Amino acid sequence: MEFDPVLLARIQFAFTISFHIIFPAFTIGLSAFITVLLLLWLRTDNEKFHRLARFWTKIFAVSFAMGVVSGIVLSYQFGTNWSRFSEFSGNVIGPLIGYEVLTAFYLEATFLGILLFGWNRFPPWLITLAAGLVAVGTATSAFWILAANSWMHTPTGHEIRNGIAFPVSWWEIIFNPSFPYRFAHMLNAAYLTTAVVVLAVGARYLLAGRHVEESRTMLRMAVGMIAIVAPLQLFIGDLHGLNTLKHQPAKVAAMEGHWNSKEPGALVLFGIPDEKARKNHYQIALPGVGSLVLTHSWEGRYSGLTDFPESDWPPVANVFFSFRIMVGIGMLLIVVGLWGAYLWWRGSLFESRWFLRSTSYMWPLGFIAILAGWFVTEQGRQPWVVQGLLRTADATSPVPGASVASTLALFVFIYGIVFSMGIYYINRLIHAGPKGEATAAPQGLPNRPLSAAEEAAREATGRGPGSGARPLTPPKG
Repeated sequence: MEFDPVLLARIQFAFTISFHIIFPAFTIGLSAFITVLLLLWLRTDNEKFHRLARFWTKIFAVSFAMGVVSGIVLSYQFGTNWSRFSEFSGNVIGPLIGYEVLTAFYLEATFLGILLFGWNRFPPWLITLAAGLVAVGTATSAFWILAANSWMHTPTGHEIRNGIAFPVSWWEIIFNPSFPYRFAHMLNAAYLTTAVVVLAVGARYLLAGRHVEESRTMLRMAVGMIAIVAPLQLFIGDLHGLNTLKHQPAKVAAMEGHWNSKEPGALVLFGIPDEKARKNHYQIALPGVGSLVLTHSWEGRYSGLTDFPESDWPPVANVFFSFRIMVGIGMLLIVVGLWGAYLWWRGSLFESRWFLRSTSYMWPLGFIAILAGWFVTEQGRQPWVVQGLLRTADATSPVPGASVASTLALFVFIYGIVFSMGIYYINRLIHAGPKGEATAAPQGLPNRPLSAAEEAAREATGRGPGSGARPLTPPKG
């Protein structure tokens, strides 16, 4: 049996980065949420904000650890599976990733220690400052990673010497043409994803009659955030799409299922792309709306897939359907935000069981949308790993396909165990819910209030005061 090393290397990287991306996205939004809670605590001296901040800090710590573990694996793959890519672009990508470690990871790791273990050791203002610096660190991490990734889509500020890219202008490399749009789009997606998770947790607690005061706070903050950032994401996405049309027109053609540039583009709501027949089967579309969105004219023209050699086409069906999943979830979240804002205005946000039941199951939607968006972005760039400069087939290491297949199988096995444990741990923390400070130390520990990390460990191992709680599910009827 023959193995395609290029295909397997792509699958392995896609598998590991799909696991990785959900955790940094969550921690970006969650660190900002914790900072806001602590600022409200400082301003109002209301203990519920303190309890919520400590509760979400435990979940942040686990998510941060999972993100670090999965991120380390990605960097090793540049050497094991993508050595030719590393040789070509290492002078550009290497420093950008290094800057991420120097300016972001050290900042996060240092002040996360204060945030985890300093609740009963430092004054509230220092805890709040530490949370704010952790939030800055997570956003800075996204800045550098997206700068590196965006350069692969719209490479500028370099020169090619002997088949290797050398930096000429770091300003142009970092702030390449697609970076501002992609950074804003990803950061906004992280905040939106976290708001949806907070909304779902608050709705579940309220339905179960637990942590009522904290639940109402979570609902109000989450609904307010979603009502703002979900429509904003539509606006940012539109700008990002126009930028992509300018620099990666084949990707947009695949996203839209647009084949013929001689006709105005339709907004394809549904269809099944057929690359051989060069058309969409069972298409449901709004004529001219695609051109209106992308060219601001009903009769506007933009490149179709047939304008490019087939060898330069991305996998059309994958990009086409992933794009619709992302946009569909985005539109749904806009409706949720407006629905929640209307109920809040009417004074029935906490009494509407339809809203609470619906949103209590929506926690995975943001993560699904982020994954779908990354599939659009990365598969839409194919067959290039660095747009216009290096093809994916020329970027892999000279490693036998069987070796890549064996490591892929090992990754699937290990990730299945490690990440299942991590998700289980987070689930136990959510089941336990927010609490006040411990009043008595367990046997064998000093007689002092427990830190956030110690509380998390006790609850997850079944020794905490909330460890006997059953899985939280909405009541029937």
